[in-house]
Amino acid sequence: MNLSSRASQIAPSPTLAVAARARELKAQGIDVISLAAGEPDFATPAPVCEAAIAALKSGYTKYTPTAGIGELRAAIAEKLQRDNGVPSSPGQVVVSCGAKQAVFGALFSLLDPGDEVILFAPYWPTYTEQIRLAGGIPRVVRCSSEAGFLPDFEAVSEAVNARTKAILLNSPCNPTGAVFPRQTLERIALLSEQHGLWLISDEIYEKLYFGERPLSPASLGEQVAGRTVTIGGCSKSYSMTGWRIGYSSSPPAVAQAICALQDQVNGNATSFAQYGALAALNLPEDDVAPMREEFRVRRDFALHEVATIDGMSCHPPSGAFYLLIDVRSLLTPRFDSDVAFCEWLIEEARVATVPGSAFDAPGFLRLSFATSREELTEAFARIRDAVASLKVPQ
Repeated sequence: MNLSSRASQIAPSPTLAVAARARELKAQGIDVISLAAGEPDFATPAPVCEAAIAALKSGYTKYTPTAGIGELRAAIAEKLQRDNGVPSSPGQVVVSCGAKQAVFGALFSLLDPGDEVILFAPYWPTYTEQIRLAGGIPRVVRCSSEAGFLPDFEAVSEAVNARTKAILLNSPCNPTGAVFPRQTLERIALLSEQHGLWLISDEIYEKLYFGERPLSPASLGEQVAGRTVTIGGCSKSYSMTGWRIGYSSSPPAVAQAICALQDQVNGNATSFAQYGALAALNLPEDDVAPMREEFRVRRDFALHEVATIDGMSCHPPSGAFYLLIDVRSLLTPRFDSDVAFCEWLIEEARVATVPGSAFDAPGFLRLSFATSREELTEAFARIRDAVASLKVPQ
């Protein structure tokens, strides 16, 4: 079959591939613990479900404006101003089918063929695929575990050239859990202003943090806000991954372009899901705090467990619900890559994790602690036994 070159070049999602392999083994009756998931294991809050059901019963099953229902756009703009200090208005907000589509809309609205986008490795693999789909070129700045996976500003500055169009930020970060401090964001914002660059800020994990609250770049001043696309959503903060509600807030001309693109791709996000999202944004902050605190407890437990396994180490994440674990010392001589190690882990220990190479972090693996403490306890026991077997002469 002759597919387009564009379609042929798209890499499949490695995280979804691992999750599919885990489901395949489970379907065969094999007891596999999946620590590959990128979604909270909590139920969607009851008021959110009730609001969506009420919308269904009230007949809200038709098309909505492409940019979303007015009430939701107003609630998002208010939330951004109140919680994030981001200047926003309903006319700047476009509701999308998840934050992934919001990133897609921003890139396709801003990039011309050959434009470069600076992003920081390790990174979510969707970023590079979408940049290429939009005709752009990813310009990767590597961040080391020794530096807490935070970028070296000199390296960022050196990455800027005449083709640079934007800098893509993700804080808290998937897969590292790094949260960019104010000073880092201020320096990046100043750099973007000096060179006329856009900032695309993916803040989907904003409510899942374990120290200082993450800072939105667009809160750093009107000039920064005027060149920033702020992206968020309900998936992670309210355990609504399947609802597919994300959003972007950007300068009016960019918002119009994103909306026009969405017009021709999928139109509006699901009507009754938008009413559920409206209910989510109206929940008290205290309703989110218990999930965040549980993730903190799990993070601390997972870090303790990693520390007991010879050959593994991990920089503590400041947000999200992942550990990016250094397994480089375990790879030689038996494994030629972290991919081979993770494949061995799922077959030998029956624990699914994601190879760090998927995030441009070879020699690492990503482990999600978005599962019960009981499953985490069992998973680490299996991993510990499997790794110990590597030291036994074969």
